[in-house]
Amino acid sequence: MSVLKLSHLPKALLPAILLISEVGFAQTNNKTVPPVPEIRAIQPGDKKIVVPQSPGGYHLLFKGSDRSPIIDSTGAIITPLVESKVNLYFQLISNQTDTLKYDVSKQVTVPGKFANQGINPQPFIIPALREWHGGQGNYALTSSDRIVVNTANRTTLQKVAAILKKEIKQQTGFNLAIVTGRPEKGDIFLTLKEQDKSIGEEGYYFKVNQYITISALQYQGLFWGTRTLLQLLEHQTHIPKGIARDYPEFKVRGFVLDDGRKFFSLQFLRDYVKLMSYYKMNDFQIHLNDNGFKKYFNNSWDSTYSAFRLENATYPSLTAKDGSYTKKEFIDLQQLGNDYAVRIIPEIDVPAHALAFTKVVPEIGSKQYGMDHLDLHNPLTYTIIENILKEYLGGDHPVFTGKEVHIGTDEYAKKDAEAFRAFTDHFIKYVQGFGKDVRVWGALTHAAGTTPVTVKNVTMNTWYNGYANPVDMKKVGYNQISTPDGWLYIVPAAGYYYDYLDYKNIYENWTPSMIGDVRFPAGDPTIIGGSFAAWNDIVGNGISEKDVNDRVFPAMQVLSQKMWGGNHTESAYPDFAVASKQVDEGPAVNIRGRISADTTTITRFTFDKSDRRVKLQGTIYTKGIKGQALAFSGENSLATLPYPEIGYNYTVSFWINPADNPTEDVVLFKGPNSVVKLKQGNTGKLGFSRDGYNFDFDYAVPENVWTHVVISGTNKGTSLYINGALQKKLYDDWIQFSDKEKTKVRKVETLFFPLREMGGFHGKIDELQIWNRALSDQEIANDK
Repeated sequence: MSVLKLSHLPKALLPAILLISEVGFAQTNNKTVPPVPEIRAIQPGDKKIVVPQSPGGYHLLFKGSDRSPIIDSTGAIITPLVESKVNLYFQLISNQTDTLKYDVSKQVTVPGKFANQGINPQPFIIPALREWHGGQGNYALTSSDRIVVNTANRTTLQKVAAILKKEIKQQTGFNLAIVTGRPEKGDIFLTLKEQDKSIGEEGYYFKVNQYITISALQYQGLFWGTRTLLQLLEHQTHIPKGIARDYPEFKVRGFVLDDGRKFFSLQFLRDYVKLMSYYKMNDFQIHLNDNGFKKYFNNSWDSTYSAFRLENATYPSLTAKDGSYTKKEFIDLQQLGNDYAVRIIPEIDVPAHALAFTKVVPEIGSKQYGMDHLDLHNPLTYTIIENILKEYLGGDHPVFTGKEVHIGTDEYAKKDAEAFRAFTDHFIKYVQGFGKDVRVWGALTHAAGTTPVTVKNVTMNTWYNGYANPVDMKKVGYNQISTPDGWLYIVPAAGYYYDYLDYKNIYENWTPSMIGDVRFPAGDPTIIGGSFAAWNDIVGNGISEKDVNDRVFPAMQVLSQKMWGGNHTESAYPDFAVASKQVDEGPAVNIRGRISADTTTITRFTFDKSDRRVKLQGTIYTKGIKGQALAFSGENSLATLPYPEIGYNYTVSFWINPADNPTEDVVLFKGPNSVVKLKQGNTGKLGFSRDGYNFDFDYAVPENVWTHVVISGTNKGTSLYINGALQKKLYDDWIQFSDKEKTKVRKVETLFFPLREMGGFHGKIDELQIWNRALSDQEIANDK
């Protein structure tokens, strides 16, 4: 999925987009389509579209629209709030040969219930509301307001209400009561008794008047309504009055995380469920196993990094030693996903990317194609993979609790296509035997052959058209999730694909209807959604969880909009880019380590007197460089600060006077994701550690004298200044591999500065200052 395809990269990264406004070609490569008359204009009161007359020798079949809550799959018209454009998708089918089909797209305008968008302009959220009619004035939330659940749905609604109560308190400080019954002025009313059945399981109404009503048909839709409310409350407690009718264009709005080549903490995954939910992204695929590239490990399979991230009782040595999840932890993660309306899609990737398995049972490794390939001609291979899958799928309480499981199936040696197809079909059926639907990576064009591969209840991530031609996959019958590498693959600091996605290009030119350079007609029901991915190909390059998030978060904002609304965007990209900076990660989620959104913020701790923000343990005040300082007396002598950490961009300065600290790994600052050390390992040098990586600045802090230390961090690297002058810049270091291409990749030496605890050494610290931006060299020199 993330291996660079040099043969197609220029085309993929600079797509020659095939834009087809009138007709597509998803069923035929012949673009000469018989002309189809325009559809009759829709008038107020029309209940159904009128299908235009078919050209001679053909019949026109309506297949759906890109806004099914306005025009559904039968052609029935449901009046929107305001005038709306809808793209209709037809197939033009030959009367003589029903396999000869053309895709036809027509756009219609549907009159609305209201003549215009009303008085209050549509409020900005991500993704944008699909329909809005503004009222007059504002609703103001107060601490005395309540969350009211409809009596008829109270059992289901209690879960939503409890989450909403907690998050409103985190967002605003208001601790709202939850009650059952009828709403009153100021309340937030939750109900699953919405009368409009056309909005589907993810649609909802959001009505703001004397009180707020969020109404839906299903839990998912109602939960999305609460995300809208929370985004509107993010910076103020006033919400414009009006009514929204909101729903997604695409059923799957996903993100794929490569957890195999780089481990992500359980807390990171749990935070990501909440982050995705905040943006109404509903599909979180966790790639649980993978391996590095042999050429970067002295061309030795034994030395090549591999990992499988789940506890496994059948083959205990399969579970990675450098990071894994217990079965209970993974079950709980899926439950959190259910609570937040996010599907967790576990992926076990076979028969390529499979080095973790062959290291445990070497007999199943391919001697012909390499040990990252399973030997598809060895019956033991089937037995081992079945045993692994059964451990997570079998029993009364399976570990994989959701409806879908991804079995990988990609990038296997082309010469063994028939065996690959047989393996794929076998494990589709094997997983389906446990009552699951199956997802696979698109590979059947690459692995062309005659061996049949099951289509029913199988969904394909179509990622590179040379591996799976999406036109052909539609003909075969697969539903597809658009996952195009040339648009949506993040491979951090690798030098290929994208380090950061091209947000503007995606926003203006891409929707899930596009797979590579093929654009399917809007409303084609076989394109069920999209997904973007973060692949951690370069094992050992220093990438942290925070660095991955730095790349994924802005992409999440843009792709949330494109997967929810398709081409229906309310704002031009420059306006979206500015406004999106005001929307964060959701209540109590702070993966970005922000202390303040204001870049002028400076936080100072002078330590001249007792400070209620600082809690001391075995630490005293003493004479400092300026007034008083904190004196620490060893490992258990600490000061707890009010912030866990600060993320990019930041500057932290302090004066330090260390005493004798003979031991290794002496800590100065500690946080949830990193530590800053006075002595990094046995180097004796100032440094930091995070994500299993250790770095040092090649500088030893002198003992028994005061030294002014400044550490500045961005997403590009980390800098150390001593007594106002630049000492070391960890920015442009490289890793040189010994492969035949002499590959050189950037070493990532970034740091989220840890702030939860200060101390743990012998010595003194004074005048701690934290800036919410990276200061210039001149500013740092002046600050001293």
